[in-house]
Amino acid sequence: MNENIYAILARGFPQNPDAPFLILPDGKRYSYQEMEQETARYAHVLITSGLTQGDRVAVQVDKSAAAIFLYLGCVRAGLAYVPINPECQSEDVDYFLNDADAAVLVCRPDFLEKARQLAWHSAASTVFTLGMDGEGSLAEAARAQPTTFTTARCAADALAAIMYTSGTTGRPKGAMLTHRNLSSNALVLHAYWGFVVGDVILHMLPIYHTHGLFVATHCAMLNGSPLLLEPRFDAQRALQLLAQATVLMGVPPHYAALLNEPGLNLEACAHMRLFISGSAPLLASTFQEFRHRTGHAILERYGMTEGGMLVSNPLEGERRCGTVGFPLPGVQARVIDKQGRTLAPNQIGHIQIKGPNLFSCYWRMPQKTRDEFTPDGFFKTGDVGRMDAQGYLTIVGRFKDVIQVGEQEVYPKEIETAIDLLPGVVESAVIGLPDRITGANVAAVVARKGTGPHPTAGDITSALKTAFADFKIPKAVYFVDQLPRNGMGKVQKNLLREHYRLGGL
Repeated sequence: MNENIYAILARGFPQNPDAPFLILPDGKRYSYQEMEQETARYAHVLITSGLTQGDRVAVQVDKSAAAIFLYLGCVRAGLAYVPINPECQSEDVDYFLNDADAAVLVCRPDFLEKARQLAWHSAASTVFTLGMDGEGSLAEAARAQPTTFTTARCAADALAAIMYTSGTTGRPKGAMLTHRNLSSNALVLHAYWGFVVGDVILHMLPIYHTHGLFVATHCAMLNGSPLLLEPRFDAQRALQLLAQATVLMGVPPHYAALLNEPGLNLEACAHMRLFISGSAPLLASTFQEFRHRTGHAILERYGMTEGGMLVSNPLEGERRCGTVGFPLPGVQARVIDKQGRTLAPNQIGHIQIKGPNLFSCYWRMPQKTRDEFTPDGFFKTGDVGRMDAQGYLTIVGRFKDVIQVGEQEVYPKEIETAIDLLPGVVESAVIGLPDRITGANVAAVVARKGTGPHPTAGDITSALKTAFADFKIPKAVYFVDQLPRNGMGKVQKNLLREHYRLGGL
């Protein structure tokens, strides 16, 4: 049996080869048959460039149909795909190229000269270009290749991709994802989220990240469904396309932006089956207002670069606001204390995960891999949370974001949740800032609503004093127009700490 992720996805392709696979903003369509032909061409180009199974292909291009075909052609040929955020600069690209020991670099046409210089100092023997409109040397070479390709036979544990972590606490680490990691997650999500004939996925996510590259794309292919492939998220455009889609996978800022559209209502969402959110916590106010206006309860899930999707609220049953739901079928999750003991329900501790979708190891970091896994095979996620008696998991925050005030630990999420409920507040981020006596003190960075009465620092601290011990009360409150986020919607607390620590407390 061929365990290549492409071969497994192909089991779900529609019987009608002319069924649409990609629908682009200008109305252009690619059928499943055309997708198979295009991926065959890209696979041939890579193989004829001298690559063999397991070789790494680094890709830094804009989102496009051609970029999707390149990814699929790469894994179809048994090569390892290494996506790079298009916003990364030369220094970062140089690191990824050399760390992954990539044999090929595919870049945007306007980056060609810099790419050649970087390749000269790395193992990359070939540089191709690929543009948003299908132009570039790679696309040109592909046009001359055959439209059929025998998908490479791969073992389940063969390397399919290297996904680099964000690297906020050091150099990015390359998570090695196998064909089994990707296929097991795709098969589980396809069933758990109830994909059916007729589903259409609105795809507005970036494709250098797990959510957009793997989850959305793989679920569509397993279902033989089309993707409405948009270059980026745009709330007005999304609202227009809801009438053509049935599933939207997004991040919290997407849903907040949709709520700013007056046309978001029951009628606009009548064709939709499912709204999914992840990558960062969804505000309770967003969840509640969205349900009130659309009749849909957003399904929150929890995942990471190292394992794809791990935990999800149920399709049927209560989608509990503030939680990420239950471990997916085949996945085990536990919350432990510092001594490694499993905690009772509702106690806060470290989240650990185990399952077939979990990555095999960090690329060329054997010691780091050993450090991040327990003796019984659980991965230390670095997230802190609690699990209730019914099995719903709530993420409290990242371990690195826990604030140590003297001998006491402060979990930012519980303070943020309380602040976010106050009148005039959009959202907040609680951080720790250095203090000579206690080691750290709590500070809150608050984004206020544009209109209406604005809460003061005194209003916020006074409200918190009725619910929390003194060491948890922010010693400083800063107001901003909006919180800084990365491309996947996560608040960049490292930037906030760096910005405000210079002022001290």
